[in-house]
Amino acid sequence: MDYIEAVADMVAQSKKVVVFTGAGFSTESGVPDFRSPGGVWDRFDPSELNLPNFLRREDVREKYWRMHKMMWETIREAKPNAGHYAVAELHAMGKLDCIITQNTDGLHQKAGVPEDKVLEIHGTMQWVDCLDCGKRYPRAHAHDKMVAGEKIPRCDSCHGLLKPATVAFGQAMPERETRESEIRSSGCDLFLAAGSSLVVYPAAQMPVLAKRGGAKLVILNLTETPHDYYADIVIAAKTGEAMSRIVAKAKEKQPS
Repeated sequence: MDYIEAVADMVAQSKKVVVFTGAGFSTESGVPDFRSPGGVWDRFDPSELNLPNFLRREDVREKYWRMHKMMWETIREAKPNAGHYAVAELHAMGKLDCIITQNTDGLHQKAGVPEDKVLEIHGTMQWVDCLDCGKRYPRAHAHDKMVAGEKIPRCDSCHGLLKPATVAFGQAMPERETRESEIRSSGCDLFLAAGSSLVVYPAAQMPVLAKRGGAKLVILNLTETPHDYYADIVIAAKTGEAMSRIVAKAKEKQPS
């Protein structure tokens, strides 16, 4: 069976496609993932860099910001890859219900997907929040502070702790985005998971909700996932090329 062709048929026949993306979707843009060899967790200890430690320990705050400075310097220069543009084309075709992403890099928006179509369930690197007064700053503002010598950036208004607007270990998932993701997953007719190992919950629950709601499930990932056994189609491939081929073939099948 030509699995690319089969998924393209599913896309062409669908009206509400949910695309779920993980770290593997952005690695082709030069954004490193967390768990693979050479990834972020090879250089920083995830068990230490959790929210309770961030709040009570100066040394953890310094490490946390050092890690995020390194990540931001990569992400701010990153460009969308073929996969991001393929998903943006799904939106242009009127097929995309939403994107649910574990990524915090903002590359879906850079590729042209409207902000209100992207549910960032692990937060975003584009902003930093004051944990005391709630004021929000562009990420570049905190970066400029660090370049100027601040190891742990502070709020300009109240001198409170600043933290990137991403979800740390020990921090609650964003309530609105999580609930909306559950609703959209349950109501779609095609759920396409790409570049995710599907092991981090509650995010990894979304394909389960989609199947329970009657959707077709396609998993596109280089390695196996715990959800492969009940997926309709599993494709082991890099996401950029595969997504581009799927969307191109789906466009050919669209009524003129």
